[in-house]
Amino acid sequence: MSPASTGASTAVGALSSSSPATSAPATSVPPDPASTAPAPPARLAPGEGPYRRMSLALFASGMATFALLFSTQALLPSISADFGVSAGRASWTVSATTGALALFVLPLSALSERFGRVRMMSVSLAVAVLVGLAVPFAPSLEWLVALRAVQGAAIAGVPASAMAYLAEEVRPKALVGAIGLFVAGNSVGGMTGRILSGWVAQAWGWRAAVGAIGVLAVVCAVAFRVLLPRARHFRPASLRPREVALTVRGHLGNPLLRRLYAIGALFMVVFGAVYTVIGYRLTEEPFGLPQGLVGSVFVIYLVGTFSSAAAGRLVERLGRRGALYLAVGTTTAGLLLSVSDALVAVLLGLVLVTAGFFSGHAVASSSVSRTAADGRAQASALYQTAYYVGSSAGGTLGAVAFHAGGWNGTVLLGLGAVAGVAVLTLLGTRAARVEARTAV
Repeated sequence: MSPASTGASTAVGALSSSSPATSAPATSVPPDPASTAPAPPARLAPGEGPYRRMSLALFASGMATFALLFSTQALLPSISADFGVSAGRASWTVSATTGALALFVLPLSALSERFGRVRMMSVSLAVAVLVGLAVPFAPSLEWLVALRAVQGAAIAGVPASAMAYLAEEVRPKALVGAIGLFVAGNSVGGMTGRILSGWVAQAWGWRAAVGAIGVLAVVCAVAFRVLLPRARHFRPASLRPREVALTVRGHLGNPLLRRLYAIGALFMVVFGAVYTVIGYRLTEEPFGLPQGLVGSVFVIYLVGTFSSAAAGRLVERLGRRGALYLAVGTTTAGLLLSVSDALVAVLLGLVLVTAGFFSGHAVASSSVSRTAADGRAQASALYQTAYYVGSSAGGTLGAVAFHAGGWNGTVLLGLGAVAGVAVLTLLGTRAARVEARTAV
């Protein structure tokens, strides 16, 4: 209702209450068209059927995304042996995928602003699944890397569109929890894919293992499409490059968003380095574990499922920066523990690294969705770009550090990245205090 119409209605109401003898009958005042317009549909809230369907659908999409994205990570020793290449070269089967995702996530997020979040996620998952079914037939390492890059480009349409869908369709107070469930799907996908691939590879080789992950992704993609409620709050935006560029420039000009993007990248450097190299460490002495058991180690991803889903409660108790400080401390403790040559200590270290990473990622990514007032898909896409650049860099640099200095070299790389997260979070705390003093 416009200010003028509001004022007129107030004046009529005042006359009616103060001068009943002279007031006109209520039927003589024409109804305001705005007051008869249908109310906008309510946003999804926990406890409702559509919210549960949405949670399951995005859980399935997150599961498919991570299972496909890192489908070769647990298989790197087998791929190295099959093609006769080093750990650094084999790691490109992971880095090419995450790098392509980082490159394409922003353009595809712009398309989702025009054609819709649900359509973009559906098409992206379909293409990624089809490529995943072709990956086992790669005749050489070069073909394998190329197919994995195409797969990463296809997957790029899922994460930013999912974050924007949640920001538009879910009530603000439930947003951190909803994004935490999506991230939990990532962790379950990563865990299931690695465990499945490890045991299948031990019995029938890495090609059969990658094929099994492709079949798993097909099931998840079908579940996603069947369960996801239609978008009720999406409004198409322009695809004009100038407007998209202005939106992106506005996001990059926001100091808080810049810090969140850097935090996501640095957390992923740690995670990418640790999980790219851990297979080599556990198959070598003093552990000498078989491929199946190495794959089973990724059951630790379940810790990430719980820590990301609990991120909303952490934020309620500690605030966003407090939750990030806790994630930094947990990840650091895990890295230091993993230096031990005792298998129990290494596994406990992986538990802490996983818990810290997933909780920090859930807090940072939900903060991006909440901070961006418009162009949410682009804001989330920039986060995803930084996040997967960090993954690509972490995987490659982690393998190089392992080759140069063993596991200790990989841990030093991780500690440097975690220190960067701590510094950025501290800068955010100081900026918030300055802003509060200025407001007072």
